[in-house]
Amino acid sequence: MTAEIPKCLLDIEGRTVVEWQIDHLLENGINDITVVVGYGALRVESLLARRYGPGRIRTLYNPFFDVADNLATVWMARKEMDGDFLLLNGDTLFEPAVLGRLLESPVKPITLARDHKSRYDSDDMKVYLDGNRLLRIGKDLEPGSVDGESIGILLFREQGSKLFRDAVEQAMHQPVALKQWYLSVIDQLASGGHVWSQSIHGLQWGELDYPVDLDKALKMAAGWLATEEGGIQAI
Repeated sequence: MTAEIPKCLLDIEGRTVVEWQIDHLLENGINDITVVVGYGALRVESLLARRYGPGRIRTLYNPFFDVADNLATVWMARKEMDGDFLLLNGDTLFEPAVLGRLLESPVKPITLARDHKSRYDSDDMKVYLDGNRLLRIGKDLEPGSVDGESIGILLFREQGSKLFRDAVEQAMHQPVALKQWYLSVIDQLASGGHVWSQSIHGLQWGELDYPVDLDKALKMAAGWLATEEGGIQAI
């Protein structure tokens, strides 16, 4: 499915993944949007200009996309982190209310959107919590004591923006940086008491990693379209 196009351009009920994300950001009043592009960059930029108008959505090109993980992707966007901002993974679909709940959460330096379920697997980005405060985050946490999972959306406010930007800069000086996730920096900041979480349980979201995830995404998007059109859908 992604042999010739990036995952964010997969068609989900007539809109690409990135269009769904941007539309739901705009619906929540987020108008200042930057997309970090790499694989298939020209195709992504062409779509954004065609759908939203030239220059409406800024893009940053990450030349390391084929040799580095997403810590380097975030580092490319570090100059955008000069105020409150949201950070979203490019393969996460979510209904607008997810952003609404996160934006209405108590003001903390860094707030991570989380969900929970009865079982977790090795690919879930699991979290340990003390109440709503994040203690640890990682895929290798012991499942038996996990309190939830990250959905790939974080909110940075006040001093949290600088804390994260400085920590990313420091991490990129390490030899292992090109193979690290940016959530390794969040794990580090959590130990200093800077990271909190907001439950979005009960709201619709999904990460696109496997064909079964795409089936779920198609059903979610069909429901969103029915809501936009004022219809009723039975699932």
